[in-house]
Amino acid sequence: MSALFNFQSLLLVILLTICTCTYLRAQAPALIDRNKTGVMGLLWKSARIGERLSPYVAIACIVMAF
Repeated sequence: MSALFNFQSLLLVILLTICTCTYLRAQAPALIDRNKTGVMGLLWKSARIGERLSPYVAIACIVMAF
């Protein structure tokens, strides 16, 4: 819960979610693609963001590492 109050921690949680969902979709596409609506739809959207904006996500991960 404390990650929601610290902006840097919130960004880190969002980046980790995007990276995890993109990896899961690459390994098991049916797992992510079948849930495009509802709460699980957020995972599908995160995977799409990770696929389409992968250079920017990678740069953001590198920046957050320092």
